[in-house]
Amino acid sequence: MAAMKPRTGDGPLEVTKEGRGYVMRVPLEGGGRLVVELNATEAKELGDKLLEVLPQA
Repeated sequence: MAAMKPRTGDGPLEVTKEGRGYVMRVPLEGGGRLVVELNATEAKELGDKLLEVLPQA
């Protein structure tokens, strides 16, 4: 049996490729993580939308 680790919101945003999709783990205020699974099309659309609203450096 695997050791249990405490789940906290500390840590960076993570995106990993798992199978044919992508899993994004977003730390939340107050602890925990939001876990979202996206396919390639959804990941591209999310990236495009973020680029639209973020200021360009």
